[in-house]
Amino acid sequence: MKFDLTHSDPQTKARAGSILTDHGSIQTPIFMPVGTKGSVKGVHMRELELDIKAQIILGNTYHLYLRPGPEFLKTAGGLHKFIGWEKPILTDSGGYQVYSLATQRKITEEGVWFKSYIDGSKHFFSPENVMDVQRAIGGDIIMAFDECTPYPCEYQYAKRSMEMTHRWLGRCCKRFDETEGLYDFSQSLFPIVQGSTYKDLRIQSAETIASFNREANAIGGLSVGEPAEEMYAMTEIVCDILPKEKPRYLMGVGTPVNLLESIALGIDMFDCVMPTRNGRNGMMFTTQGTINIKNEKWKNDFSPLDPGLEGYVSQHHSKAYLRHLITCDELLGGQIASIQNLSMYLWLVGQAREHIIAGDFKEWKERTVKIVGQRL
Repeated sequence: MKFDLTHSDPQTKARAGSILTDHGSIQTPIFMPVGTKGSVKGVHMRELELDIKAQIILGNTYHLYLRPGPEFLKTAGGLHKFIGWEKPILTDSGGYQVYSLATQRKITEEGVWFKSYIDGSKHFFSPENVMDVQRAIGGDIIMAFDECTPYPCEYQYAKRSMEMTHRWLGRCCKRFDETEGLYDFSQSLFPIVQGSTYKDLRIQSAETIASFNREANAIGGLSVGEPAEEMYAMTEIVCDILPKEKPRYLMGVGTPVNLLESIALGIDMFDCVMPTRNGRNGMMFTTQGTINIKNEKWKNDFSPLDPGLEGYVSQHHSKAYLRHLITCDELLGGQIASIQNLSMYLWLVGQAREHIIAGDFKEWKERTVKIVGQRL
């Protein structure tokens, strides 16, 4: 993997660049649609590429480990071939799922025992076998195994967890470096900064993560319930420490406003289930603001879903039609909503990139935050 940082905004810490992988180039800043189980829920690969213009998608190690399983994916030739996606893929490590399934797991120094949500069977993730599983899945970018702490979190717990995450990172790097990829492309390992919302822990973790000198770095453990101001404060602290010449990935974030504010702090990569999950439940992100499409006010609104976007879905379908589909629980409603929301997110980061390059990002961001942050 290679990262070229091509532009820096003179008034903020926003950056524009490109990440080159064996499956193609990624223009940053970038949003990555989440394909948890080998699909971005309800969205065809063709729509991802042509309508949404996704440059990279995510696969979830926890879910893909349980079904269809790493041995199956080896037989299939890796996730790219299995799902028919020829562009880059990032796989997370399963650490967030371990966090979110707190009642079904046990964390030890060696790793994590957890129960399958499918059949209750017992499984074990260690830093080493998570590297092996991600080798088998075949992501271009794979994530280190970490523990994501909850919010709020006591200081001593956050400290112990962060230190264990650092020890796990050492084991991840050792296993990754002593093994080879299974397919005909290279893979890159991203470490993850932790430390909850404690400034000194975030500083310590960022310095430790940076010392491993991997090709990029990620920031985890945010957007888990803390106020946005705390998320931005921790992000800024970490971005000031992580190397400027390497991509910075803020995991699990967030709303359109979150994206813009975090880009201004120096973040290059984002992912979040919000565009698809919230879309299926009627929350629409548009270039004019956020819409609850279930509201009565949209029942007779036959205007395009989002006049500010050029895509087929945004222009071809009306608000009234989408409201009808969503209120009737029609599958097509979730599909249209997901395509609209993801298209808007990719449009937003693309616009941010253009304004960073043009040198007027700060003014544009301040205007746009007010627009996309409003409820219509």
